[in-house]
Amino acid sequence: MDAATARPAVDRTRAVRWLTYLMFFMFAMTTDSVGQIIPAVLAEFRLSMTAAGMLHYGSMAGIAGAALGLGFLADRIGRQRTILLGLGLFALTAYAVPAARGFPAVVGLIVLAGAAIGIFKTGALALVGEVSATRQQLTSTMNLVEGFFGVGAIVGPLLVQQLAAHGVSWRWLYVIAGALCTVLFAIGARARFPAAGAAPAAGHGPAGTLRLLSNRFALGFGFAAFAYVVVECAIYVWMPTLLGAYRGERAWLVGYALPVFFVMRALGRFLGAWLLQHVEWSLAIALSGAAIFACFLGSALGGVGAALYLLPLAGLFMSIVYPTLNSKGIGCFANREHGAVAGIILFFTCAGAITGPLAMARVSDAFGDARHGFLGATGCAALLAAGLAANWLLKPAHAQLARFAATEGSA
Repeated sequence: MDAATARPAVDRTRAVRWLTYLMFFMFAMTTDSVGQIIPAVLAEFRLSMTAAGMLHYGSMAGIAGAALGLGFLADRIGRQRTILLGLGLFALTAYAVPAARGFPAVVGLIVLAGAAIGIFKTGALALVGEVSATRQQLTSTMNLVEGFFGVGAIVGPLLVQQLAAHGVSWRWLYVIAGALCTVLFAIGARARFPAAGAAPAAGHGPAGTLRLLSNRFALGFGFAAFAYVVVECAIYVWMPTLLGAYRGERAWLVGYALPVFFVMRALGRFLGAWLLQHVEWSLAIALSGAAIFACFLGSALGGVGAALYLLPLAGLFMSIVYPTLNSKGIGCFANREHGAVAGIILFFTCAGAITGPLAMARVSDAFGDARHGFLGATGCAALLAAGLAANWLLKPAHAQLARFAATEGSA
């Protein structure tokens, strides 16, 4: 390949990468703003906390359903068409949110928006594998993708705060996201995707996705993602409730705890893209898992005053765990199966995002305060740390990853 031929390919890869980064930024603005939106929804519709939590559970359920039931689309009709389908559906749904009058209508639109995210996210995750020359570069790129997600998770809540400060409903956050989504749809429609991603792959469908559910690598990384998300959601869904009981001299810091967590997570993901080029991946996430558990254990033993500092700090150590698990899980399979595998891991991700916060809410309601829910989350953090340590010691997926790395080398 001469320089004249290589240059357009490099430019095409760069454009597709940036499209992927901005998609993750865009949808994080909505999904990770739920902690800021729920108080407004409680006041607007006079709901219980369990009912208001449907904004979070509904979104995650929509993503999970689309990931498991429609993840094969990225392999069957191609990455570009799948991404455009999801972006188009999300934009239409987002524009409709201000018109919804009752809470059931709002939840219905949120579920539909989640399904749209599940469609274009699986296409984007599969696409990341095709714009990465090696499995190592795939892990680094995935951390950059999640870094942009982390930035979106910071911007979204800030936008909700600004809308409220000017007397504007939180619903218009979705209009802003819809406008950005429309721009991304136009970019995606004109972009030239890698040939492998544009070509439909035969033989993929719901049955193929279900077949992969019995694969030990898909299940192993899926359950690891489930455990991680339970721990992460404990912080960004219920930490504000936990810290609401703090009455010390640093009470003014409580309002900044969640933004600091998102900032730490975003910074850690950008740094993680560099770190994973220098430290073996299973050791890196095993150390991260141990640090996450230490933050939760310190919060449990030290009370709310310690949690005010340690739980936001946990974001720095959480930063590289999920994107690394995601990329290595996808990297255990051939490119033609990346869409279905990404859908399976995304399904387990959303299952953790639903069951973890819901279980914490039930425990906290039963015992009368959020502290007891966080004790359960501390147990989950211990299980996550133990699993990541076992992965480092036993290296169950290393041979599979090496096999595909050898295939890339021969190609």
